[in-house]
This record gives sequence, structure tokens and C-alpha cells, in this order.
Amino acid sequence: MCFQCVVPSRRRFLSLTATCVATAGLLPRALSAATSLSPDQALAKLKAGNERFVASPQLCETDLAGQRGAVAKGQSPWATILTCADSRVTPELLFGGVGLGELFVARNAGAMADTAVMGTIEYGAEHLHSPLIVVLGHQRCGAVAAACDVARNHTRLSGSIAPMVNAIVPAAIAVKGKPGDFVDNAVRENARRTATKIGTQSLIVKELVHEGKLKIVYARYDLDTGVVEFLSEPGHA
Repeated sequence: MCFQCVVPSRRRFLSLTATCVATAGLLPRALSAATSLSPDQALAKLKAGNERFVASPQLCETDLAGQRGAVAKGQSPWATILTCADSRVTPELLFGGVGLGELFVARNAGAMADTAVMGTIEYGAEHLHSPLIVVLGHQRCGAVAAACDVARNHTRLSGSIAPMVNAIVPAAIAVKGKPGDFVDNAVRENARRTATKIGTQSLIVKELVHEGKLKIVYARYDLDTGVVEFLSEPGHA
């Protein structure tokens, strides 16, 4: 499913506020025209790119020099990806050698939608007109594994790692004891919960989804095979 939420329109007020900030030079607005892709077309493009990556990764090459010049003065990404900071999970590669200016990417350990990430996603949706948001978890995620350890063994973590992992613990608790691999079940549940949070707590995202301009899905990347499994589909429960 995607997260379709109907709310009273407040996006005009929020947009005007953001415009005032942008005018002050604090929030630069996009210079390029918005992508012409619909949410469904963007999703299909990601799927096709991942198929290329799995089948023929050596063919996933891009003209970076040419692309750099083409997008230097503005961007119009056709998908926003929230994923883990894991060095093995690089959206531009695993979606088929996507070039500069095509994906708007936010990354942190565990792919969590904290305040900074929520603001980043809203900027991509509202100002860059990115029509698709993908929350991408991955196989053997270290942050999720740590959350599972906390849920199962009451492990105490130190430093800033503790609150970061604690945000994932509810997802681990929700799948604790269920059939299958505990960590992998938690990866899927964490991605689902994060996508739900984005779709329900952001007024900007809610309104764009309601207008049919934006869709949210969540997925899991397999480190062994390179396959991205989309665990939700727009318009399906």
C-alpha cells in the first residue's frame, strides 16, 4: 500500500511561509523545471533500474561529466529515497546507475525519519516536486540488529547511538517472536513504520498525497542478490 491521507488543506500556508524564507536567501528554491514523471512512472523507473543492476551491473554506467554540467544550476529529482547509511546500500547504483540530479537521497543508520530527514523529504516533495518517496531498508542492517538486541536482551548502548537505536526498538518489539528471521522481520517493520510516519506526520506530504502528486512506498534491499523488493504498492493494502 501507499499512505494516502486526507487532511484539510494547509499546504498553501506552509508554501507561503517557505517562500518567504526562500526569498530571504535561507532556503534556495529549485531552478530546474519539475520532473514530468508521475508517481507510478517514477516507481516503474526504479524497478527497471534495479533489474538492470541485478542482471548486468557492469552496464550501469553514466556520463557524469555531462550530467554535472546539465544539472549544475538546478535539480528536478524524480524520486526521493530514504535509506540506511550502510556503505553497501547506494541508491544511485542499485537502481541502475542513476545519474546526477535524478534522486533526492537522505541517509542515516536505520533509515529513520528524524526531524532533519522529515524536513529534507518535505523539501524534496514541496520545492523539488519529487513525485515518489521510497523508504528502503536492507538485509542485515546493523542498526536494526542492535535494536533487536535491545528488545531481546535489554542491552544498554552508549553515546548518541542509544537514542538512535531506541527509535527502532518499537519495530523490533512488534515482530519479536514471529516466524522467520528476527532482524529481517524488524527491517521490514521498521521500513513500514517509517513510511507511515512520513505519510501521517507531515502536513506537506499528506496534502501532496491527497492531491495525487506524491506516493510513498517502502522496500527492502537484499545485499546478497542486489534485488530491491517493494513491500508496498501504491493503491494496494
